[in-house]
Amino acid sequence: MERTLKKKLSKEEKKELLKLLTYEKVKGKPIYYRGYEKVLKGELPPEAVMGSSGLQAFLIRLIVEFLLKTLDLRKYEILFNELGFLYQKGSWRNLDIAIFEKEKVKPYLLEDKLIPVPPKIVIEVDTKADLTRYKSFESYMYEKTQDLLDAGVEKVIWITTKPRKVMVAEKGKPWLVQDWNKDIEVMNGIRINLNEIVKDYLKEVGDV
Repeated sequence: MERTLKKKLSKEEKKELLKLLTYEKVKGKPIYYRGYEKVLKGELPPEAVMGSSGLQAFLIRLIVEFLLKTLDLRKYEILFNELGFLYQKGSWRNLDIAIFEKEKVKPYLLEDKLIPVPPKIVIEVDTKADLTRYKSFESYMYEKTQDLLDAGVEKVIWITTKPRKVMVAEKGKPWLVQDWNKDIEVMNGIRINLNEIVKDYLKEVGDV
């Protein structure tokens, strides 16, 4: 039986690889991408654990398209694709979709570094984080949500694909959980319905 010899990483190589595989950092402690250990063992390339699932990427695309059509882009900036938000020294979070006040974020848009100002709204779809240090996905989701609210984010909307639920969290208000078929207020009376935007897309491409 053939055996594949895997190159043993040097200490420096492992350090660099772990840096690449860091998904977020909280109080100086890294949270790695889910499956990072397989990359360290040579079983998977980094891209295999860092990439989004088809459904995750599809939903983010549909939501961003909706926001671009409905928000006042003279006032707001929509950033996505795992934006790095530096909310305190030694702590940063990846954001799937972030809505900023344009004037506040404008100075940082052309800088090649993490953005230090909080967005008004954050929308997350599942997660690619390794959760071994947490009791459950919910523990991670609640921690990240609270961190973002404490950092000045006004609202966090978290979409999960299994089960198809949406959590809406605002500082000082009860956190709400509802199904995909319910309207979600993003901001300023603008509402989105996940079931509807998916159905509308499928109609456009002729699948239903």
